[in-house]
This record gives sequence, structure tokens and C-alpha cells, in this order.
Amino acid sequence: MIIAVPEKYALEVGSPTPITSGRQHEQYLRVLDKLASKDNPTTEDEKYAEVLMTLIEAYEEEHHSIPDASPVEVLRTLMDANGLRQKDLVPIFGSESIVSEVLHKKRGLNKTHIEKLSKRFNVSPAVFF
Repeated sequence: MIIAVPEKYALEVGSPTPITSGRQHEQYLRVLDKLASKDNPTTEDEKYAEVLMTLIEAYEEEHHSIPDASPVEVLRTLMDANGLRQKDLVPIFGSESIVSEVLHKKRGLNKTHIEKLSKRFNVSPAVFF
């Protein structure tokens, strides 16, 4: 299968290959973050992001393996580790009621939430999938 590399990302990562170092892992995360931040990603952008996520997940599984957890369990763990309460996440979600709905699994995380949470906690967006 041939994956077209979106032009503006070609110089940063090139043709994606399995990740073999922490430096390469960080580089792939930066490119994935840029792709996730786009308002109107192209089909090529989405396919490229998918390939990067697969490679990032494979590397993290091998080097940073953690037990499977739901996105809400991950969020609660990150909140506990950072001493945060529900109201501390209002800037990310927009209102305390939305935070509550997410934490009680009545509402899922959307792309914007995941992007903001990954930046807030300095983690890969993949941890919320």
C-alpha cells in the first residue's frame, strides 16, 4: 500500500517507518498533533494521521505499555495525578455539566476535547482512544 505524504509534513517525518527511538516517537507525536489541530483535514491528512497513530501506538505498546483503560478512566487517572477537580476542566470542555457528563460516561470525548486534553496533560492523543 502506498501512502501519500502530505507535502507540508514530508520534511518532518518522510515516509513513515516503525518507530525505533524516543526521538522519532516525539517527532511523530508532533506531526500527529499538527494534523489533529487542522480545522479541515484533507483525506490525505487523515490517512497519514492514521498511519502515524498506528506506528505510535505500536511503539508505546512495546515501550510504555499500560493496562487497557477507557478514555474516562485515563482522564480520571490524569486528574488524580495532577490534583484536579471537575471544575478545573471547564476551560477544556466549556462547562461543568459537560465535564460531568463525560466523567459519568453520558457523553463521549470529541476531537476537540482530546486535542485539548492531550496538550493539557502532555500525553499522546492516542491514550484517549
